Amino acid sequence: MQTLECSEGSVKSDPLPERKSLGYWSILSIAIGGMVGGGIFAVLGLAAQLAHGGTPVAFALAGIVALTTSYSYARLSVTFPCRGGTVEFLNQAFGPGLITGGFNILLWISYLVMLSLYAYAFGSYGASFFPADLQPLWKHILISGAIVLFTGLNIVSSKIVGKAEKWIVGFKISILLLFIAGGLWSVNIRHLAPSNWTNPMQLIAGGMIIFLAYEGFELIANTAEDVKNPEKTLPHAYYSSVGLVIILYILVSIVAVGNLTVDQIVASRDYALAASAETFLGSFGFILIAIAALLSTGSAINATLYGASRISYIIAKEGELPEILEHKIWNRPIEGLLLTSGLTLIIANFFDLSSISMMGSSGFLLIFAAVNASNVRLHSMTNSKRWLSALGIILCLFALGALIWQIWMTTPNKLWVLVIMVGMAFIIEAIYRFFTNRVIKSLIREIEVEIKAIENEVMKKDI
Repeated sequence: MQTLECSEGSVKSDPLPERKSLGYWSILSIAIGGMVGGGIFAVLGLAAQLAHGGTPVAFALAGIVALTTSYSYARLSVTFPCRGGTVEFLNQAFGPGLITGGFNILLWISYLVMLSLYAYAFGSYGASFFPADLQPLWKHILISGAIVLFTGLNIVSSKIVGKAEKWIVGFKISILLLFIAGGLWSVNIRHLAPSNWTNPMQLIAGGMIIFLAYEGFELIANTAEDVKNPEKTLPHAYYSSVGLVIILYILVSIVAVGNLTVDQIVASRDYALAASAETFLGSFGFILIAIAALLSTGSAINATLYGASRISYIIAKEGELPEILEHKIWNRPIEGLLLTSGLTLIIANFFDLSSISMMGSSGFLLIFAAVNASNVRLHSMTNSKRWLSALGIILCLFALGALIWQIWMTTPNKLWVLVIMVGMAFIIEAIYRFFTNRVIKSLIREIEVEIKAIENEVMKKDI
């Protein structure tokens, strides 16, 4: 299979002493670490609230969409091994036009929503240690406190938490495996019986509203140029990482739903995993899961802030914002960091969990549909099965449709949030083009490189 040059202006990694240094296990760890972040701790209760006893099926359906999309990512990553990742693929397929630019901004907004999800989960699990009547107050205190704390850490030194990332990833995976091993023995099969499933469309919607829990496998694309034997390693890493996480999520959801009734899950929706662990591990299980959630979401907040803080600096350096935003304080782009933190504070404190999950999942479903479309368009260059990527488009759009249908049937006013989020991305791009006669360059290919860059770099060095 041929390997082609990246588009002009795409981000290339800095020269390294040893090239092609990443093997299969390193890439697999990066992908699994990216997916099994704070998402599963945050959205499990939301999925169970919608799918009831069919929650494992909902996670499986979302996983199928992710696994199908991973085929397009694998073929494109081998053909275009650039650190630009998603945006590089769109640029190769559609050129640096309005579509690519709009998706560029949508990708940034989606990462911003992910950051808000991590902060929301951090606040929810932290507040669970306080009396019930004080939990709403403490949730917002902890949400805001976490964002401010990790903003400060990024100003001082973003590597403080990053150095511990490998251990945090290992710890949270180990805790989830302990959760599965301890809880499978006490599962009540009747909770999982088809008679306790919701209707098919609501079941699908339950999987798609938590689709963002699978976001992270695309980080493999950012490491493609450093991978040994990429033609073999990259596809295997994509498919096995998504496959293993599907199995992990299904088992976790079986244990959670099998040990709690739907009413109990709804009552503890924001920290359902910890509440489930308490039923078979006692208070020790609750505390253990809550600590794992705090560490996982905290490290995710830190890593995401690390990347997103460079947004304004990168734009300004490319001549797309006032020169004042090019300035660094203490050798760091403080203006961009503060802007990102401020927006995250608003989203995490003023939107509920379902709204945040809906925005994040919808954003990534649209982006993944566009990546599948890119591979359909470039199938002859990537030596791909066009029908498989076309199936990926259909699955992503059908999943998005099921999610929109569920929102329309239950809380139609929330659809405006989605319309505004997607519309704003393309309107910003169009307005910028109109007034400046310039194209917003691939800002987010930088963001994709930096998002979770700390954990990726630590994994590269230590694995």
